[in-house]
Amino acid sequence: MNQDPYPSITVATVTYNAAQTLPRTLKSVAAQTYPNIEHLIVDGCSKDNTMELVHQYVEQNTREAVPHQINLINEPDKGLYDAMNKAILAAEGEYICFLNAGDCFHSPDTLKQLMEQIKWEQMEHDRRPAVLYGETDLVDAEGHFIRHRRLQAPRKLSFRSFLQGMLVCHQSFYVRTDLAREELYDMRYRFSADYDWCIRIMKKARSRRLALHNSNLILTDYLSEGLTTQNHRKSLMERLRIMARHFGWPAAIGQHLWFVVRSVLKK
Repeated sequence: MNQDPYPSITVATVTYNAAQTLPRTLKSVAAQTYPNIEHLIVDGCSKDNTMELVHQYVEQNTREAVPHQINLINEPDKGLYDAMNKAILAAEGEYICFLNAGDCFHSPDTLKQLMEQIKWEQMEHDRRPAVLYGETDLVDAEGHFIRHRRLQAPRKLSFRSFLQGMLVCHQSFYVRTDLAREELYDMRYRFSADYDWCIRIMKKARSRRLALHNSNLILTDYLSEGLTTQNHRKSLMERLRIMARHFGWPAAIGQHLWFVVRSVLKK
């Protein structure tokens, strides 16, 4: 594959005491066949052997025939979304995706398949898609398949799609880095800032008439026990506020009542 017309992509991995789950993520990025990758690791001064694993990863990468770029930020942060904002501001790739400890690309050629779908050489830089998105599988702590994500990416995505919830998993939502820098994560939200961020990115794409590209691929194997999963009730309350901010209180309350009804019907 000719690398030149293809965009570079920053794979951002945010870590803190992630030694148990990080190796699988590092291995997944290292195995990608797409050549134009920056792996940006943002660590919040872990107290376990996370950084030892990262340094081993860097050394192994230098011995590869075609090593990819690895950059590291290791400093205290104010939490997950602060660290993710640091990643956006430091990213060198044209697109950025977040693949945190325990998460993996679905296959070694995930990025290659995704990038080959678009005729980049025929597209002006500022008209390239705002977002590239796809599906997600859930895996357990050992990386074993659990199930396909219940919420599925719509064929045609818009910010209004997220009135139904976060239909695209954050890890399968790749954003043009220049747009991401204009819409950093809102630090007022501790658990659902990614939901708000995705909506704001899609609103910006609409205002600039930029495409949201559906890859129709499973992009990510997502470790199901993330921050939002562990704090489900608090996350839902934040999500209600975010939904009201973007869609109005009547729509937000009505949709959350439906969420409750649906959960009862499933029991």
